[in-house]
Amino acid sequence: MTSFDYDLFTIGAGSGGVRATRIAAGYGARAAVAEEYRAGGTCVIRGCVPKKLMVYASRYGFDHADAAGFGWRMGEAAHDWPSFIRAKDAEIARLEGLYRKGLEGAGAAIFDDRAELVGPHEIRLVNTGRIVTAKTVLVAVGAAPHRASCPGSDLAITSNEIFHLPERPGHIVIVGAGYIALEFAAILRGLGSAVTLVHYAPEILRGFDRECAAHLHAELGKRGIEFVMDASVVGIREENGRREIGLSTGAILEADQIMFATGRWPNTKGLGLEAAGVATTAKGAIPVDAFSRTNMPNIYAVGDVTDRANLTPVAIREGHAFAETVFNANPTAVHHADIPTAIFTTPEFASVGLTEEEARHAHADVHIYKAKFRPMRATLSGRDEQTLMKLIVDGAGGRVLGLHMVGADAGEIVQMAGIAVKMKATKADFDATIALHPSAAEEFVLMRTRSA
Repeated sequence: MTSFDYDLFTIGAGSGGVRATRIAAGYGARAAVAEEYRAGGTCVIRGCVPKKLMVYASRYGFDHADAAGFGWRMGEAAHDWPSFIRAKDAEIARLEGLYRKGLEGAGAAIFDDRAELVGPHEIRLVNTGRIVTAKTVLVAVGAAPHRASCPGSDLAITSNEIFHLPERPGHIVIVGAGYIALEFAAILRGLGSAVTLVHYAPEILRGFDRECAAHLHAELGKRGIEFVMDASVVGIREENGRREIGLSTGAILEADQIMFATGRWPNTKGLGLEAAGVATTAKGAIPVDAFSRTNMPNIYAVGDVTDRANLTPVAIREGHAFAETVFNANPTAVHHADIPTAIFTTPEFASVGLTEEEARHAHADVHIYKAKFRPMRATLSGRDEQTLMKLIVDGAGGRVLGLHMVGADAGEIVQMAGIAVKMKATKADFDATIALHPSAAEEFVLMRTRSA
């Protein structure tokens, strides 16, 4: 019988890896995890958590401006970037400590080192050169920002570096139009930066409901974000301490910072997957089955590295399901349908279920219900703002197939509405629910007239 150093060795201490390791250790597994950067992964260290703190910070300026309509008389608003960054960093350090404490409390070993596979059961710790063995290996290394390929691309930052800038850029050009690009465009605009967003296509947010994406596009424009669409980057150069970005249209934009937000690719480069016999896609993702097992029977993968549904709660659920399957004899698969998601722009865009386009492709009879209105807060603030809510309904059985919202608190509202969608609630169920008044959310149960 082969003897191994560990029952489980996890590469990557992000959300999925930490959950899997902690739960497996709780079931009695001799578990270890290696992390080359900081425990907590992208979400905690340079993703969801610090981003949401920045979102909060960015909205106080708008709140200050809106307050006058409600009778408040205040002085000029000014944001102190360095003090905010220090406070944000202190909170992230606190959370990292909690992640490490959780692992240690469960009895898992932590290696602050880069780990690379040298065989199906062998892992090399790069800094020390030590080889350890494990019966089961879990790859949970997440994804990394993808840089567009053009001359001078190294002069641009990504979503990794944006959290650590010593000062807020006076003008930033953001390349991309996915959720990361839009979130940081909204954040920096709210904090006072001039923001120009450049995208190669005519529309933002590929894969989201087109009508809602167009509505968000318009609302962000109202808040002062400049959009340059149908334009690709051909090169970047530095001139007198500032950056110049050349576009396929012939235009040249000048800015203090240029940020690439052109997607994230699985972080598998140099991981030794070939040596272990693990198959990958052309993009570097690790294909897995319903139980997160790779083509190698003892090697599993969870989270963004698998390029399934790249969201932190999904990685956590996959990590837990892996531990249940392998270390608790309880085979558990994660279903990746009807996952709520939010884009934390200002205003927010949140959705769950099918877009109108997806629904019309999959169902013969689709009913659309919409509500578009000026939110109550805007009536006194005077802000030019419109909330959009949308229900996608199967005409044959009445099931609500999708729910979308662009407006304040969309993430909070859609999280709860996601329960109803997941439970296959019908439009009749929504109609039978008494409205909570006055609220924006009540519109979801007051839509009576089809728009399409």
